[in-house]
Amino acid sequence: MTHYPAARSAVSARAARLPNSGLAEVFMLGRSTDAIDLAIGTPGYPETPTAMIEEASRAMRAGHNQYENPAGGQLLRQRIAEMLGAPTDADTEITVTAGATEALYLALLATIDPGDEVVVFTPGFDQFAAAIELVGGIPRFVRLEAPEWRFDSATLTAAFTARTRAVVLNTPGNPTGRVLTHDELAELAELCERWNVTVISDEVYSTYVFDGRRHLSVADVPGLAERSIVVGSLSKSHAVSGWRLGFLRADPSRTQVLQRVHQLTTLGTAAPLQHAAGLAIPSVDREAVAAQMSARRDLAQDIFSRLGMKFAPVEGGCYLFADIGPLTGGRRNSQEFMRDLVDRCRVLVVPGGAFFADPSDGDQYVRIAFNRPAETLRTAERQLLSV
Repeated sequence: MTHYPAARSAVSARAARLPNSGLAEVFMLGRSTDAIDLAIGTPGYPETPTAMIEEASRAMRAGHNQYENPAGGQLLRQRIAEMLGAPTDADTEITVTAGATEALYLALLATIDPGDEVVVFTPGFDQFAAAIELVGGIPRFVRLEAPEWRFDSATLTAAFTARTRAVVLNTPGNPTGRVLTHDELAELAELCERWNVTVISDEVYSTYVFDGRRHLSVADVPGLAERSIVVGSLSKSHAVSGWRLGFLRADPSRTQVLQRVHQLTTLGTAAPLQHAAGLAIPSVDREAVAAQMSARRDLAQDIFSRLGMKFAPVEGGCYLFADIGPLTGGRRNSQEFMRDLVDRCRVLVVPGGAFFADPSDGDQYVRIAFNRPAETLRTAERQLLSV
């Protein structure tokens, strides 16, 4: 008698466990309604630099249409190295990736094995926990305490065990707008040294730091620099999210491993776009763009505080994470609030549940993107405050 395998799922267990993206519904609403989209982080400001667009067209016509060096175009890697604060060797410490998303996965795949634990903060970017689980890791969540979204030292210390292999950070933070301080990073450094842990730091929003603060990369912090992998991207800083130009910065030994994994995943990203970015990056006045983003931060904070929301001042990034409790009195959760705001005011924001390990913890929060033209924010203001 022939014996056949028992019926089983056509998908892997780890894929089946993945939750639906908390941002998926909001993304579709943004595409299907005429509401002003202050939800998704796709840049409305700054505009894509004209020089980058022109250089991309020239690059394609000039024949830069085949595979690039998998590590990334030499000129682009040099430009990225120049953008970073810490001294960086473009040849041995930079890898160009297909966006920050691939960069995050490469960092995790090169660092952890199935069953390893990864410390990650909540609230935080929802993709972090999903990526950890998809590569077989186990998230160990450390809660950030409202309203300033700081970690408790004892809670953080308790999250580290012999099974901890990595920490995933985000500074400036999405959605909280926090910029980690030197003291906070030094505390993390001591724990990472004690437990021999790698820190993977998403610093995609490093261009936007406000009120005289300075972005401090993990690559600048003793104790973290030699055990760090920095994830970066041009998507927000240069408004080319569709170009998928991310990067990794790590020491030479880690970079060799990252690049081997990279070669077996995407191999590389679009050659003409890398060429164009390498040529055009110097034409962007990053300080002027940051100053304009700070003005938009101020405008957004003014609008939504007058509406009645509460929040800590945004220190960096392009999002406002607001407490809607004063408006709802706890009678509606953030999902209901979001739908009501769309129906009444034609303004779209993100419900806070998407950013918490336990979505119910986000019932009284929404995320608001302010990387928009000033007129878009003014139009939202009129629609919100006139109802």
